[in-house]
Amino acid sequence: MLFNSPVFLFVFLPLVTIGCFYVRARLGREASLGFLVLASLFFYGWWNPVYLPLLIGLAVFNFLMAKAIMFERLKPGGGRATLLTTIGVTVDLGSLAYFKYTDFLIGTSNALFDTGFQLQHIVLPLAISFFTFQKIAYLVDARRGEVEPHSFLEYCFFVMFFPQLIAGPIVHHKEIFSQTKRAKGFSFDRMNLAIGLTIFFIGLFKKVVLADNVALVATPVFARAAAGGEIGFFDAWEGMLAYTFQLYFDFSGYSDMAIGAARIFGIRLPLNFHSPYQALNISDFWRRWHMTLSRFLRDYLYISLGGNRRGKARRYLNLFITMALGGLWHGPAWTFMLWGAAHGLMLIVNHGWKALPIRKINTWWSRGFARALTFLCVALAWVLFRAADLDAAMAIYRGLIAVPYEPEFSRLGENLLWLSFWMGIVWFWPNTQQWLAMVRPAFNYTWADRRADPLLLPVDGTRYQRLFLWRPSKRVAIAVGLAAAASFLSLQRVSEFLYFQF
Repeated sequence: MLFNSPVFLFVFLPLVTIGCFYVRARLGREASLGFLVLASLFFYGWWNPVYLPLLIGLAVFNFLMAKAIMFERLKPGGGRATLLTTIGVTVDLGSLAYFKYTDFLIGTSNALFDTGFQLQHIVLPLAISFFTFQKIAYLVDARRGEVEPHSFLEYCFFVMFFPQLIAGPIVHHKEIFSQTKRAKGFSFDRMNLAIGLTIFFIGLFKKVVLADNVALVATPVFARAAAGGEIGFFDAWEGMLAYTFQLYFDFSGYSDMAIGAARIFGIRLPLNFHSPYQALNISDFWRRWHMTLSRFLRDYLYISLGGNRRGKARRYLNLFITMALGGLWHGPAWTFMLWGAAHGLMLIVNHGWKALPIRKINTWWSRGFARALTFLCVALAWVLFRAADLDAAMAIYRGLIAVPYEPEFSRLGENLLWLSFWMGIVWFWPNTQQWLAMVRPAFNYTWADRRADPLLLPVDGTRYQRLFLWRPSKRVAIAVGLAAAASFLSLQRVSEFLYFQF
């Protein structure tokens, strides 16, 4: 069931909202929590009920394993807590590897060693990449003694809550268990409803109006490259940049819809995007792009490998391994691993540059250059991420440096206007959390964060500032209503979110 499908927008979400508030008023907080868990199971089963036992089985296994780990770690020397953690993480990774990487490993073996193993054509269970990482963090933190007391129902809500179940954000247990225990939790609240619907409709607009329209430029170019066609100079640049914008608006739109849907029920989810194309360097980019994945890779992979505690050479190696594996997490293909490896190399270069004993320039033009250079490097790497295979990626790269034909220059003015429009949005328009900062739209963004996070468009302290801050008003209601109406009118071509494939 897609967030941008009519059945979700006009049937599932309204009925679950009304049902939750009714159950909360009649039967209390625990009952409403159970109702949302059942609704989430229905939401997941709508795609393919065959995989419901996998979702439930892994949830029960990890809950029991965490209980055993927390019991064992209280014994002298930690008992068998480390062994149990290893077993639990191995089972989680094993299930992910079986469903996601079996055919990839078989195909690689056949290609490299001329073996004749049969491909299994295993259907990837929806969201397994996301909820696997969620459960691994839960087990590791149980071993560290960092999981606060919670019931099985609260745990099920944490791993199954439908807004974040399919494609994130990758929610941490500390962010959920602290909210499920509130005395007024899951009660009807007009402000939560208004804020939640605002964020949800912003995300819907990003997806169906912005992302799906710019995809009309990107998709034909990459399809032609996949078919073995030659890609001209302007087509290559249009395709690469269009996909760069499409992916951002598609995934950040989904994340906004997840955050907005959860806020309707009074739950604040963490941010997943914070204007990543405004980043001044590649490290800054990963603090802004898919933030919950970056957090997981840092806390549970990079630090586990040693982080920066074993010298510069080991630090750079750890960065490279972390990003390469993060790339492979996105999909069983060499293009994804190379994309991750490219980001690992860029992070190494960035840290090396910072370590040089030279005076760094910090002016408006140097920041502008750094922002543009970072955007270009990220866009070039997205070619690997989007291309069907390495041959298709190379076709795009060849096009980027090809000599343009003279008739193509007639498109130059149109292309510059098109690029200015999209760059204006990602560089100067406030993002969702900046607009709603006064009402703390997400778990980890407050008005204090907004004050320390000035907009590139200098409107703070001017009479235009109120246009960039959300308040309950007729003006805001009309603006959100128009965005929702434009989105509804675009629903005749419902498309999957790009990150559903991961």
